[in-house]
Amino acid sequence: MDHDAMDLTEARYELVISVDARRSGEYDDVDKQRMRERIYRVLEAAFTHAKVARDAVHMEDRGDGVLLSVAGRIAVTRLLGLWMIEVHETLRDENRGLRVPLGLRVGMHVGPVRHDVRGISGRAVDLACRLADAPLARRLLDAERADLVLVTSQSLYEDVVSSGGKFIEPAHYSSARLELKEGEVTAWFYLPGRPAPEIPAAPVPPAAPAGDPPPTADTAAAHADDVQEVQEFSDFQDAKDDDPADAPGARYTVHGDMSQHHDNVYQQPVHIGRITGDAGRRKG
Repeated sequence: MDHDAMDLTEARYELVISVDARRSGEYDDVDKQRMRERIYRVLEAAFTHAKVARDAVHMEDRGDGVLLSVAGRIAVTRLLGLWMIEVHETLRDENRGLRVPLGLRVGMHVGPVRHDVRGISGRAVDLACRLADAPLARRLLDAERADLVLVTSQSLYEDVVSSGGKFIEPAHYSSARLELKEGEVTAWFYLPGRPAPEIPAAPVPPAAPAGDPPPTADTAAAHADDVQEVQEFSDFQDAKDDDPADAPGARYTVHGDMSQHHDNVYQQPVHIGRITGDAGRRKG
């Protein structure tokens, strides 16, 4: 019986690794092809040096990155330890002399993974991809001017990283809460070869446009002037309404300092605008 011939609906408990390139959208078509070649050289060299069998690794191209899953027979500690060291060192070699160094964000999570003829799927895959694509991972990579940032899930940190091991230094990880599509999660961030990173604060969203300022004594007095003018005009209209022959269909609208007049027929001089102070006031 071929034990490797598994039902397509059967989930395998595997390590999922999502690798994304920093600012891939800024590469032109020629440079993007070179960038992709560098990513594959880095990953494949790391698997070779870490002695991870090629048939234990599933690899999918993602255009500006790579999605991988590693069979459960390979110790996760080897990927978190030796493999990550090899990825970092090979990446540094690739970046020597480059005007724009290649930066990589790596997300890791262990969980059930389903394979089919088109690739892999499952919540473990989704989470690994979300971790690599987290805005905080992007900000941290830029803030530290680093070549590589690793982001692990909370469960992977608790089950594997926290216990340490060869090339695994749990004290060099920092945690942060992330708001993902599936909800809020805890993630752990690691910059190979460096102490635990300081998590940068999230950018403050721009403040909503302020509403109208509270009325002051001056604005209140100006509003009173507007009301008085409307009342004076209303008195004038009431007087004219007594003469049915001179009743035009006039409309008079006031909005603060702006007035609108429609279909008015004026039978005598009319003042339009604000009258301030005592000037022009009718005496009672």
